[in-house]
Amino acid sequence: MVTIRSASVFIVVLLAVSTLALVANGEDKTIKVKKVKGKKVCTQGWECVWWSEYCCNQTISDYFQVYQFEQLFAKRNTPVAHAVGFWDYQSFITAASLYEPLGFGTTGGKLMGQKEMAAFLGGYGVATGGPLAWGLCYNREMSPSQSYCDESWKFKYPCSPGAEYYGRGALPIYWNFNYGAAGEALKADLLNHPEYIEQNATLAFQAAIWRWMTPIKKAQPSAHDIFVGNWKPTKNDTLSKRGPSFGTTMNVLYGEYTCGQGDIEPMNNIVSHYLYFLDLLGIGREDAGPNEELSCAEQKAFNPSTAPSSSSS
Repeated sequence: MVTIRSASVFIVVLLAVSTLALVANGEDKTIKVKKVKGKKVCTQGWECVWWSEYCCNQTISDYFQVYQFEQLFAKRNTPVAHAVGFWDYQSFITAASLYEPLGFGTTGGKLMGQKEMAAFLGGYGVATGGPLAWGLCYNREMSPSQSYCDESWKFKYPCSPGAEYYGRGALPIYWNFNYGAAGEALKADLLNHPEYIEQNATLAFQAAIWRWMTPIKKAQPSAHDIFVGNWKPTKNDTLSKRGPSFGTTMNVLYGEYTCGQGDIEPMNNIVSHYLYFLDLLGIGREDAGPNEELSCAEQKAFNPSTAPSSSSS
């Protein structure tokens, strides 16, 4: 099984160059198939480069293309936005290609892939407080209140002098321990240079997808595994009203900031963005599931007293 940690800086750069060229030239992907220990695995050219069972499915560029990205984020380059010219489709699809062999956007069929794109891009945009059309208008936290250095991690992920670990990226990461873990996974020195995320859109999307795909704690599922149904709730999860639903992805990512407090605004904003993005992708809202699956209002938080800025890796 290919792991996220197996990616090197060279591969990431090569993927970026290859993807930009291939997307620009409109070249077709070549699908190759073989069997490993009786299991069918595939590659799909530039977009799914490692042998994987997930690469036998439709890939993200098959159902999510440039014009749809532009529809979703139509106002990201307006003069009042705070990341004008930063985010683009090619950066996203380049970043996604690193994770598609791991199941990002390639688990299940086309509908599941579209729903995961809506959940990832729409449900967790950095501008969830404003009108629904204002996604990806930021690439960093504005006016951070602290440097987010947790000295209890000084032996594994020590804070670098002068570095500030405020929220950055499409699905913001905070704190030195999260930058350290993301940097290890992406083979980038984010612990000493957290600013790299707000300087490179591909890396910013990679960090966001890493957060979506990676469990916050070893005993907990990732948002991806919850959303696509890979995760099986325990008896304790069921008693805590946590199931394989969109609402539970909010829980594992944001804890009490959005969940377990009734129909509060932060939770409702995320749900509204998700539904809005489903609309733009041409997916009926009935496919999103009933309200109790969208909501985490009554769920017990995975990590009590955990806000988005203090989640642990």
